[in-house]
Amino acid sequence: MTNREFREELEARTTRFAVAVFLFLRDLPYDVSTKVIAYQLGKSASSIGANYHEANRSESRDDFVHKIAIAVKEANESCYWFKVLVGVCGSSERLELLSKESIELRNLLQSIQKNARPTKPHHS
Repeated sequence: MTNREFREELEARTTRFAVAVFLFLRDLPYDVSTKVIAYQLGKSASSIGANYHEANRSESRDDFVHKIAIAVKEANESCYWFKVLVGVCGSSERLELLSKESIELRNLLQSIQKNARPTKPHHS
């Protein structure tokens, strides 16, 4: 797989994830706790792909690294909200799959972030 194919696939994957999360959130029971969780999770889950898309169109390496770092933070926040949701609503297969995908996206983006950082020269 070329770098371009990888980027396009990860862009599509983050978009599918955001859509799946929004569709999942529609089906939550409505109360004050799920309203807050749904709002926060919807924001963080959709920001993963938005920031990854932006990173791929960045103006410099520093800009790319910065936007990837934001995507990692949003993915990590999504992982958190999925844990809270399990605590409030209990687990389900759908929730577990989305939670697992948020972890996989976070790990992938962390790997991209690590590889994109400029290497510092070693001083002897």
